[in-house]
Amino acid sequence: MKTKGRVFLLDDDDLIVSMLARALKADGYEVQAETDPQGILDRIRPFAPDIVMLDLKLPGISGMEILKEIVDRGIGTQVVMLTSDDSAESAVKAMKIGAVDYLTKPFDMDEVKIVVNAIMEKGNLKQEVEYLRKISTDLAYKEIVGGSSVIRKLKEKAEKLAQAGVPSVMITGENGTGKEIFARFIHNTMRGESASGYAPFVGVNCAAIPESLIESELFGHEKGSFTDAKTEKKGVFELASQGSILLDEIGDMKPSLQAKLLRVLEERKVRRVGGKHDIAIDATVFATTNRNLEESVEKGEFRIDLYYRLNVFAFHVPPLRERQDDIVPLTRHFLEFFAAKYNRTPIKDISPAAGKLLLSYGWPGNVRELRNVVERIVVLESCETVLPDHLPKEILFGKGVVGAAAGKGISLPEAGLSLDDVERNLILQALGKSGGNKTQAAKLLGITYDSLRYQIKKFGLE
Repeated sequence: MKTKGRVFLLDDDDLIVSMLARALKADGYEVQAETDPQGILDRIRPFAPDIVMLDLKLPGISGMEILKEIVDRGIGTQVVMLTSDDSAESAVKAMKIGAVDYLTKPFDMDEVKIVVNAIMEKGNLKQEVEYLRKISTDLAYKEIVGGSSVIRKLKEKAEKLAQAGVPSVMITGENGTGKEIFARFIHNTMRGESASGYAPFVGVNCAAIPESLIESELFGHEKGSFTDAKTEKKGVFELASQGSILLDEIGDMKPSLQAKLLRVLEERKVRRVGGKHDIAIDATVFATTNRNLEESVEKGEFRIDLYYRLNVFAFHVPPLRERQDDIVPLTRHFLEFFAAKYNRTPIKDISPAAGKLLLSYGWPGNVRELRNVVERIVVLESCETVLPDHLPKEILFGKGVVGAAAGKGISLPEAGLSLDDVERNLILQALGKSGGNKTQAAKLLGITYDSLRYQIKKFGLE
């Protein structure tokens, strides 16, 4: 069950603690209530609260001292002081030290809820802004675009995974195929809006972060756990709580860290670098890779137990050359998107000749490459229709022609030949080798059955 957040209560009055805990739980918060201040920091840390509500006057130790410890140790939480009428001056001093607000006894429960909700909303907004700066969420990738049977089946599978609420998904595919798009699609379908109105999606590129920092980035660290650890830091597993985490290029993760990740996936707990306590997590884990992890397992580069743990729910995104029916819809989508982005007059159409070139090209960079091509056209060309002259040389001259992408090559006669002739001859050869079996012919050509049917109809080979 989703909660708004975690609140830790400390007051030596049993009645006050009980009253506050009951009201906050009813409002959707997870609450840990304590009346004994001794060793309180050891109880605060493992709970990892968003807010600590702290009585100013406690037996044996003052709330001010505990507040100073929380601030000095860099514990990442917001503190609200609980005071009596005659201690308002002390409450103000507490706010100067680091408390974010204070509540005066006797409490008005409506006021308590307003204060706590406001702190949570501010914290969520700050967290969201920080990660929007770190992670560029391109609006062009918010929807899955395409009309091929491949895309339809992938959408159906993604919806089933989301409806089941699976804890982790392995997404494989070449660079640029849209692995993150499908991760976000599953996340949005599964999580929707959290109780606090924000279901975070946090991404980490396992290949881009230095090995010395990746563990801290994933799991967080305690203040002083290493030289540059000036304050406590939550890792992305904590920050993605009640949301999702994307581990991009999981195949590049070092074996030593793979073992720790496996523990997190199995136990649903993390321990910060330098920490002594486990912290429970609630996040869907998406792991993406362009590698063949089975080969990595055989070479000893990837743990077999982690591979099997992640591969329970496997999701493969085929390259663009295998779903040609998506090329034109994607092109139109990007034309519209970049026209809006750059405030340009929309390009309304794609000429038949340009369309044929787009379909015949092998797209080694997949959807990302198509996106870049369209962006260039929108920015540099002033036209109503995409023409062959607007396309880059590698597309115009057939570099990466479908069927040649595997590196086998095509011999060019001295007199030359058209791209249509290349496609037509390759299709005829595939049909001949397969004895007219269209399913087998599609496999030989590295395209989908629907794409082959389209090409057969286009060239009148029915």
